[in-house]
Amino acid sequence: MISVAEALERVLALARPLPVETVPLAAAAGRWLAEPLGARLTQPPFDASAMDGYAIAGPAPAGAAFTVIGEAGAGHAFDGSLGPGEAVRIFTGAPVPDGASHVALQEDVSRADARITLTAPADKTNIRHRGDDFAIGQMVTPRRLRPQDLALLAAMNLDHLPLRRRPEVAILTTGDELVMPGEQPRADQIVASNGFALKALIEGVGGIARLLPIARDTEASLRAAFTLTEGADVVVTIGGASVGDHDVVARLAPDLGLDLAFHKIAMRPGKPLIAGNFRGTPLLGLPGNPVSAFTCAHLFLLPLLRAMQGDPAPAPQMKLARLACDTGPTGPRAHYMRAHVENGVITPFQRQDSALLSVLCEANALLLRPLGDGPRAVGDEVEYLPV
Repeated sequence: MISVAEALERVLALARPLPVETVPLAAAAGRWLAEPLGARLTQPPFDASAMDGYAIAGPAPAGAAFTVIGEAGAGHAFDGSLGPGEAVRIFTGAPVPDGASHVALQEDVSRADARITLTAPADKTNIRHRGDDFAIGQMVTPRRLRPQDLALLAAMNLDHLPLRRRPEVAILTTGDELVMPGEQPRADQIVASNGFALKALIEGVGGIARLLPIARDTEASLRAAFTLTEGADVVVTIGGASVGDHDVVARLAPDLGLDLAFHKIAMRPGKPLIAGNFRGTPLLGLPGNPVSAFTCAHLFLLPLLRAMQGDPAPAPQMKLARLACDTGPTGPRAHYMRAHVENGVITPFQRQDSALLSVLCEANALLLRPLGDGPRAVGDEVEYLPV
């Protein structure tokens, strides 16, 4: 068995950057920007009023009086300039007229016809100066695009973006004991659930998940199922990864074209994980137990997909919390315990069986107990992975 760190290193070594495609801005949410992009204009492109009020040559004391000679609104500039003792009625976002240096707030002004008098000093400019936000040519570096990034790129007048193609993942569930949701299982069968969690996780990091029909525990069924993975960027199998007589993935995958990177990790849950290169495509063979598959997906599949899309730091981002209770030693394998973290305090659940979906759904963290770590006491600082 190899360590989690070494396994992740080998999985990431399978990653190859996906090609770049040009995508409309409106379809770019959650996608990875592939190249730096420069702003096509300066924002704001002119000195703009930050408030509704009156543009004047300031600063000016309370009691100062001005004659209003015009008006400026957003998209409607005042065509002229201010002279001494003159003011322009101005609204938020409007260009500041030539000759003005301050905007007196409308609530600090009394007006009678075309004359205004300041009721408070106009000592703050209340102006957003040209280029306060960004200047032409300012760069946006490659990143996964959040809603605020899309707003920035739109303001920079960028309507099409070079993005990494979304990775397509073929999910192949195996097992004679499985039926799809909605079907009637026999007394010796259960409903397949892992693929739906994996699909959601894959889509959550920008991938496209393709759920394939369940493969049965025969060589013929598995061979036929693997033909359906053609064209995928990553192949994920669920189940059949251990060493039992019915674990056909572990037994037959090398004969089907898998160049094995490793099989088995010093961790729980998830020990039987398989990884390798399947006919030029990264393959992860996840255990069939739901918590094992879920944990392995967070630790290995999602980092692989992030790396393929250009993430320079694709590894899981661990956080720190204080233990709410004593815990025993971990032994020869790292233990990722289902836990609940709140206000910086983490509590592992009593039941840690890797088949318990109900416990997994109550958890919002995987508490890491490192390989060979000794007992830990209440208040000790520990690492966890948010889920």
